[in-house]
Amino acid sequence: MKNGLIWSDYVVFLIYFVIVAGYGYWIYSKKKKEATSTHDFFLAEGSLTWWAIGASMIASNISAEQFIGMSGDGFFVGTAVAAYEWIAALALIIIAVWFMPIYLKNKIMTMPQFLTNRYNGTVALIMAIFWLFLYVFVNLTSILYLGAVAINGLLGGAYLHTIMIVLAIMALIITLGGMKVIGYTDVIQVAVLIIGGLATTWMALTIVGDKLGVGANAIAGFKAMMADSPEHFKMIFPKPDANSSNLDIQKYVVLPGIAMYFAGQWIVNLNYWGCNQYITQRALGADLTTARNGILFAGFLKLFMPIVVMVPGIAAWVLVKHGHLTLDNKDGAYAAILGYLPNGLKGLSLAALTAAIVASLAGKVNSIATIYTLDLHKKYFAKDSSEQKQVWTGRIVAVAAMIIALIFTWEDLLGIGGEGGFTFIQKYTGFISPGILAMFLLGMFWKRTTGAAAVAGIITGFLVSLLFNSTVLPETFGNETLLYTAYQYTKEVNGVTQTFVEIPFLICMGWSFFFTVLVMVVLSLFGPKENPKAIEIDASMFKVKPGTLALIVATLLILSAFYIKFW
Repeated sequence: MKNGLIWSDYVVFLIYFVIVAGYGYWIYSKKKKEATSTHDFFLAEGSLTWWAIGASMIASNISAEQFIGMSGDGFFVGTAVAAYEWIAALALIIIAVWFMPIYLKNKIMTMPQFLTNRYNGTVALIMAIFWLFLYVFVNLTSILYLGAVAINGLLGGAYLHTIMIVLAIMALIITLGGMKVIGYTDVIQVAVLIIGGLATTWMALTIVGDKLGVGANAIAGFKAMMADSPEHFKMIFPKPDANSSNLDIQKYVVLPGIAMYFAGQWIVNLNYWGCNQYITQRALGADLTTARNGILFAGFLKLFMPIVVMVPGIAAWVLVKHGHLTLDNKDGAYAAILGYLPNGLKGLSLAALTAAIVASLAGKVNSIATIYTLDLHKKYFAKDSSEQKQVWTGRIVAVAAMIIALIFTWEDLLGIGGEGGFTFIQKYTGFISPGILAMFLLGMFWKRTTGAAAVAGIITGFLVSLLFNSTVLPETFGNETLLYTAYQYTKEVNGVTQTFVEIPFLICMGWSFFFTVLVMVVLSLFGPKENPKAIEIDASMFKVKPGTLALIVATLLILSAFYIKFW
């Protein structure tokens, strides 16, 4: 394994940077006058094609938490972690067909705006503040920290703070041009991250083939990897019993077998892809057909993302198993694989990783600016602000958010490194996502849902999540009840072996969603039979064109094949 880069790697990386920066500036210059419009700056209204929408969604989604965190979970549990990507493809079909017609018909620009229109200003204000805190202190910080750590490891380990600053500046350069620049530069970003990611995967499999004695061939390496570690190629983990090992229990707690498909997996994906400003923003400025096709294109790409972000982690597992690689923790798997790459290709992989990080940072910062400017600043501080002033407010907020993220990641004040990247994000978003999804679903499709029920639902979801994720229930009612099973396992933390008793996180999310819906339904039954703010829907809104239907069917067929193969 070789650390550091040589001149050819820097040349490849520089070419990537020049192309992205140059193309972004060209887009900005071409539409400079429109950049003073709030619709253009925040939504790029009417100007993103379906392929730009889909590519932008993927580029913003696939970031350090996927390359580093999901590769780490691939190292730990194997293909089962692909559920996050593959269920996302199904969730995107649901969102394209049923969510987007409602958003576009009601001219929604932000998620708090939807909550204002459907419920009231109080619900929207609560959620706007929450989303801002979540995006700045969880998502933005984790992406910046994990990305900087990964790149720093590839460069030799002495440039962490410099890399943080460079990533922040690159993201801001793209962000300040508005959503149109983000959307179209993301097309390049996603191309780079897919090409570079596939190249990394190909070389990782080639290395595995060579080390396992089947020849330096990627296909042979993949087959040898499947034969060598079949336990890493199972989508569904069996429920642990008295004979299960400590490792098996840990894996099940992370991904609780078939049960998670009836609980948290749907909540994670429907909330992330359908109720998340950071993602839906790409499609909100388009017409319905374009938005749908863009979202479905993103879903189609999600089917193949595990090849890029998960397979290198499994390859690292096999190399560690046979003594060809040493890792301190699972989140180091992807960077360790990059260290094996030949010069030049290492630069391309660095460009792919950087593209993912920068695109995700830019999209997140733009969402922060959009929510603050349109849902807080204009409503409560500057009601008569011109569109040009709103755009400049958004730009100032973008810079401020990035500075805050830098401050909190400079010495890892939030403990992201200790938690593990993927776990850090899931842990803190999962406490509120069941309540958000329940509020959106009932608000869209049940006319009786009231604003009071929405507020109660958010509070209920949060409190139930806290309860199920604590040790209170196991200590009070035992480890086995009708509602849950709590699993005991041991794990080494900072060199000390500790015992944990835990209900699987995705199961906790399922119960949080259930009780949130129950509370909202009961409270709404005390209100009018049809809320005055109820959304008007009809069956014609959800009809799809033949081309759109063909893409849905293709996605379902490929997804079915994957599950049949790896069940």
